[in-house]
Formats: sequence, C-alpha cells, structure tokens
Amino acid sequence: MSNKLVLEVCAFTIQSCIIAERVGAARVELCDNPVEGGTCPSYGTIKRVRSKVSIDLYPILRPRSGNYFYDDEEFAIVREDIRVCKETGCDGISVGVQKMDGTLDVERMRRVVEWAYPMGVTCNRAFDAVPDAYKALEELIDCGCERVLTSGQKSAAPDAADVLAKLVQQAAGRISIMPGAGVRSTNLEKLIATGAYEFHTSARKIVPNSLTYQTNEITDYGNVYIADEEELKAIVSLLRANSHE
Repeated sequence: MSNKLVLEVCAFTIQSCIIAERVGAARVELCDNPVEGGTCPSYGTIKRVRSKVSIDLYPILRPRSGNYFYDDEEFAIVREDIRVCKETGCDGISVGVQKMDGTLDVERMRRVVEWAYPMGVTCNRAFDAVPDAYKALEELIDCGCERVLTSGQKSAAPDAADVLAKLVQQAAGRISIMPGAGVRSTNLEKLIATGAYEFHTSARKIVPNSLTYQTNEITDYGNVYIADEEELKAIVSLLRANSHE
C-alpha cells in the first residue's frame, strides 16, 4: 500500500487534462458526455490528449450511457476501443461490465483485463450498481483489476465514508479503493480517513458561451465543462500535506 496520496482527475476536455497535469494530478480519466456520467471519448481526443500530457491517461470505455450491461455488438466496441487505447499509448482504461441481474460480469471483466495488458484496468462506477459490493470486490481482485472507482454505492462518496473504509480494509492492499463522486477540498479529509490513497474528482465548472452571436432558438448548445484549477490545486495541496513519503 502506498503512503503517497494521489489525485485522478475526471476530465471532459483536453483543457482539463492540461490543467490536471499542471496542478500535479497523477492521472486523468478521460471522458465525454459529463451529463450522462461519462462515455468513451473519440479517437482524435485520446490521441491529442496523449500528445499533450505525460501523466497517466485512462480513457473510460463506455460505449453509451445507461446501464453497464452490453450486448455482443457493444462489447465488441469495447474491445476495439481497447486496441485504440493501446495504439495511442494510454496507460490504462476505466471500464465496467455487468450481467442482466446487476452482478459483475466476471468473465467479460477478465477478458477486458487480458485484452488490455500491459495497460492497467480500473473498474469504473459500474461497481456502485452491483447488488453486493463486497462480493464484487473479491471478483475484481481475481480478475486482475488494479483499482475500483467507487462512491461507496451512494450518490456522493463523502456520504459513504463508512462503506469506503470497509472496502479499503477488505482490499488489504490487493487493489486500490479510489473514492469518487462529490469529492471536493472541503470533504477530502473525511475520505482520507477511510484509508484510501487515490481520489477522483472532476472539480468541473461550466464555461460560459463566448460566442459574440448567440440565438435562443437553438436549444441543444449544451454546456462545456472544464476543471476548476484552483479547486484542484486545493485538493492536491491537501493530499500532499497528508502524504507520508
């Protein structure tokens, strides 16, 4: 188990990835579609981000929003995305696969780990949707995953500090339990107390539309989200202050 506390930034833009590296984050989970919980970014995005940042890069491999049960065609997309991540020099991937009953699809997760090698594999928040998190944790260890991104099966990780502490204790250094969802500098110390040593946040804020001409007739502009650099600096500062190297 590491004594160094590190930050992973969930980034939805290349600008956020650059900010993450600048503030001292250890890793980026690269995603698209923040409103839908994150889906797989494009090939062009992965390639360009890899050329711009040297910290660890873990794209999320999630072909669509909704649940984490994938049919054969969707799972084939995941395999192809694994190939793309290898070709573009990614360090790992973030992925989760469930069965129809909500349990972890152990066989498919094992295949993902095999296909991804030598890249690392984080099980994403599909873990938070399983009926028995403690059973799923042992299954992920057996599959060879290196970490679990989890909110402790609550909407926000700070609300599940007790569960996260139990997961850390059960993991016993065999896999990293990485709290994520709702992680901010104002609640980080509560999560550090769980014994976790990796933490995940997007710390995102909306970028105002800067076009000099805008029309209210178009309703699908959506929002652009970027990492709040000052908030990330505050989180990294707290993690460094609580590290023992």
